[in-house]
Amino acid sequence: MPLSIWRRFRWPVLVAALAASTGCAQTDVFAPVGRAPEPNADKSIAVERPAVASHVVRAGETLYAIAWRYGLDYRTVARWNDVTAPYTIFPGQRIHLQKPADVAGSTQAKAQPKPATTASARPVKSERKPPQKNHKKKSRPVKKSARPASPFDGTGTVKSWRWPTKGKVVGSYKRSGNKGVDISGREGQSVMAAADGRIVYSGSGLIGYGELIIIKHSRRFLSAYAHNQSLLVKEGDVVTGGQRIASMGRSGTDRVKLHFEIRKDGKPVNPARYLPK
Repeated sequence: MPLSIWRRFRWPVLVAALAASTGCAQTDVFAPVGRAPEPNADKSIAVERPAVASHVVRAGETLYAIAWRYGLDYRTVARWNDVTAPYTIFPGQRIHLQKPADVAGSTQAKAQPKPATTASARPVKSERKPPQKNHKKKSRPVKKSARPASPFDGTGTVKSWRWPTKGKVVGSYKRSGNKGVDISGREGQSVMAAADGRIVYSGSGLIGYGELIIIKHSRRFLSAYAHNQSLLVKEGDVVTGGQRIASMGRSGTDRVKLHFEIRKDGKPVNPARYLPK
């Protein structure tokens, strides 16, 4: 191109070229909206579900089993529902799982003013009557018979624990997962009580536990034996540590094993803290 022509048209050419190059660059630029979240990225975050307010009793359920299902202390559930020992409940009964509201309105009750007394008034003397002789014979106090020793009396502690069966631990306690330990074995193998106590549940009403036994060892401690093949004790039976209570099975699970839990005040605890090493 001759120099005179270039000088004449150089500015329009440069402006056009700059506009073309700028338009091309904008096609590759995106707004800084951030990186799109990966699918299922929040799987590790525990989602807090709303608490269940009540439970309707089904046939075969006990107060202990209901409290166990919801991770509550049976004594607390009994107090919320005005149920006293031996904690008898009935099918169709609604059990509160939260502290009921105070409907008495004791905080709103106002103290009634006391009637005014006259300071100048003198008390009237009453005529004293001679005491009358009581000719009735005094009854002798009846001696109470000594109650047999119970494994539930005392401070709520358990003297000694023992392993409920023989086998390899295939599942350990996890605070946010497994609430007990899983012990492998053969079908029909003996399952024994881990300590002295009383059977407070024997059945299959708790989903995920299969054929289940719950033993009350003290006011504070309960233990559970799940996925059994058969149950050899019934509710109300008193058992001793080491006594056979069930046979190992696979009810409610995919393999033969015993799922064993210990709960203190209604909360799961690590059985390894109590079982012998």
